[in-house]
Amino acid sequence: MFLEREERRKRLRRDRSDDRPVHVSQPPVYDHFYQNRNPRSYDKSRIPPGWLDCPSVGQEIGCIIPSKVPLGESYNDCVPPGKRYSFKQVIHQQRVLGRKLGLVIDLTNTSRYYQTTDLKREGIKHVKIQCKGRDSVPENVAVNTFVYEVSQFLLRQKSKKYILVHCTHGHNRTGYMIIHYLMRSQSMSVTQAIKIFNEARPPGIYKPDYIDALYAFYHERRPEMVVCPSTPEWKRSSDLDLNGDAVADDDDDDGGGGPAALPENHETDAVLTNDDILGDEIPRDQLESMRSFCYQTLKLNLGVRGHAQFPGSHPVSLNRDNLQLLRQRYYYATWKADGTRYMMLITVDGCYLIDRSFNFRRVQMRFPARHPNEGIGERTHHFTLLDGEMVIDTLPDSQKQERRYLIYDMMAINTVSIVERPFYERWKMLEKEVIEPRNYERQNIYQSRNPYYRYDLEPFRVRRKDFWLLSTVNKVLKEFIPRLSHEADGLIFQGWDDPYVPRTHEGLLKWKYARLNSVDFLFEISSDDRPQLYLFERGKRKLMDRDTVEFRDVSDPPSSFSGKIIECSWDPDQQVWVYMRIRTDKSTPNDFNTFKKLLEISVLDGLGVLWFLMAAAVQ
Repeated sequence: MFLEREERRKRLRRDRSDDRPVHVSQPPVYDHFYQNRNPRSYDKSRIPPGWLDCPSVGQEIGCIIPSKVPLGESYNDCVPPGKRYSFKQVIHQQRVLGRKLGLVIDLTNTSRYYQTTDLKREGIKHVKIQCKGRDSVPENVAVNTFVYEVSQFLLRQKSKKYILVHCTHGHNRTGYMIIHYLMRSQSMSVTQAIKIFNEARPPGIYKPDYIDALYAFYHERRPEMVVCPSTPEWKRSSDLDLNGDAVADDDDDDGGGGPAALPENHETDAVLTNDDILGDEIPRDQLESMRSFCYQTLKLNLGVRGHAQFPGSHPVSLNRDNLQLLRQRYYYATWKADGTRYMMLITVDGCYLIDRSFNFRRVQMRFPARHPNEGIGERTHHFTLLDGEMVIDTLPDSQKQERRYLIYDMMAINTVSIVERPFYERWKMLEKEVIEPRNYERQNIYQSRNPYYRYDLEPFRVRRKDFWLLSTVNKVLKEFIPRLSHEADGLIFQGWDDPYVPRTHEGLLKWKYARLNSVDFLFEISSDDRPQLYLFERGKRKLMDRDTVEFRDVSDPPSSFSGKIIECSWDPDQQVWVYMRIRTDKSTPNDFNTFKKLLEISVLDGLGVLWFLMAAAVQ
């Protein structure tokens, strides 16, 4: 064994002598998908370990071709003629097979392997999605980008063209991304998607952590029959260093470090808060497209400001002027949960939470569509738009925290806008079309197309919010709200036959306990160190120079809140505003008119609970 080791060292020294040609390539480029914390020195002209004997390309999967990385001609001195695989060969080989490439997606974590000159000359688009190959699976943001790029390319092409996807060897990262695309574009299980890739690119994904991450991401139980393939022989027999040990490439997708980190989709024992950021970012083009759909659904004009404003319906505070509406029209009531406002867009490729800044973040949830003849449907919702709020329930027995999305309205179902229908119809459709199919499949999961799906691993629960007759308001306040497992700070009054009104809805009323009425200010520290509160008036900042704020029971200095939106309640005894929390879900303060109305009800009127109940009960 010792003699064999010494012989390998001598052979490697001969092969890597000083007179060997050295090829200079571009330095690695790192973006937000990966920060190189432990840079290593390596020979930039060295071919990736195992690359020579790794099969060049797999079979097509739809219009996607999995491949190892083509090496530029600068590597020719390192690659025997029969083993060369550059983009010239790739383009020629695919043409012989009757395929025309239109897109190349590069998942390697370096730009040293090739120039894109040949691709540009052929009119082939090149997309770089840098993915760290060692120690962790590709990040969810990178996955979202990959799926969007593939989907848009296939949607827009006029004649059939193919997509070449490669990492270093075309197995782990490439397989991981392609399986994500299959899962989001077709109705199948992770097991089925893995099988499709394994057959097209044998032996498939051979890193166990990647396979575990796929099952975890899509909330599926891994069947015992699914066995991770062993590492291919061409990978096990990679190049050896001067000590006779396997060389780890800077962009290697195997070995080294700890196990791959699983996607952070599930709740842990950490304390949950309303300020937690849920879901993963999506590409900018996809964001703009989804914003446009929301505006079209709600029948809003884009206007000069485009569609960057959150279009969800906002209630107005109950006061003496609009109290009469409760007598004149048919209203129902529900509790006002102290949670986080989200609209939700459900599509076949994912579920998207829409925050008050009108940003979309993808979460992995399942929403099957209703079967026309009852039973479990095979389709899922596609472009169904909902409105609701995310709350944090604390279970009374175990004190365990759980997120729950309370849905109270529905604006579109499978691309069809229903905003002009009366609220009571939309509310009933919500139960029939969204909640019931989901609950039915959950209760009969073993009869579904995917019996391994686990609803209990989803990031939050889902239910429809209840509404009651106004005559029950007293009971809601005194009996229902005290028993809630999450915080509530008042009531909402919804016109029973109202259409969905985007933005401020003068007929949608809210009432809060006087002690909980609050205003969202922009807080800043001036150049002379004076604290200042701002509101908005006609789209511009308005300084509230007569108002002051106190930061009680807060250890951080006031300067740490400068530039942030802070929610404040009014202390009538001290005649000051009192800091409550930072509104991370808002980017602008309240409007001055909202502020005046709040003062009218909370400070000047002192509208009491008893008066309110008496007025509300009159129908």
